[in-house]
Amino acid sequence: MKQQRLDRIKEAGENSGNTLAHVGDLMTRSVITVTRHQTVGHVQDLMSKHGIHAIPVVDADGAPVGVVTTTTLIDGPAPETLLGKVMNREVYSIPEYSGLHLAARMMRNHGIHHLLVTHEQKVAGILSSFDLLKLIEDRRFTPKNKPTPPKYGRGRRRQSEDKPKAKSES
Repeated sequence: MKQQRLDRIKEAGENSGNTLAHVGDLMTRSVITVTRHQTVGHVQDLMSKHGIHAIPVVDADGAPVGVVTTTTLIDGPAPETLLGKVMNREVYSIPEYSGLHLAARMMRNHGIHHLLVTHEQKVAGILSSFDLLKLIEDRRFTPKNKPTPPKYGRGRRRQSEDKPKAKSES
C-alpha cells in the first residue's frame, strides 16, 4: 500500500516537473503508541519486535505528549522505569495535509529523524527521514553548472606574469 503511494508520488513529479505530495501520502499510518505509565522494557520489546525506532507517547485522548526513540534509550534506563521519566517531551508534529518540503525542513532544522503526523490534534501517523529518502533514491543528480576548462594554460596566471618585463639598459 505504502509502495503504491510512493510510486504515485514519483510518477506525478516526473510528469509535471514537480511533486505536490503531502505528508499524508507518505506517512506510516499504522502507528504503535504507548502511554507515559508504561515501562522502558515494554517499549524496547515493541521496538525490537516491529523494527521501529520511534514510538509516540499519548495521553488518554490520543494527543501526543512525548516521544521515545532509540536515542532516548541509549543511556540504558532500567527496564522498569516509567516512560514519563525518560520520554522526550519536546514533540515535533506536522498536519497530514502539509507539504513534504515542510516536513523535510522541520527535520533538518531541529535535527530529528521522525515527525508525528497529526489530524485534529491526535496522532494519525509518523514520518521518518527514511520515508523522505525513498522519494529520491532512484534519481540521479548532476551539477547544474559544470566547470569550464581554462582558455589558456592551466588556469589564472599570477599578476606578476601579466605585466611585461622591463628591459634593463647597460
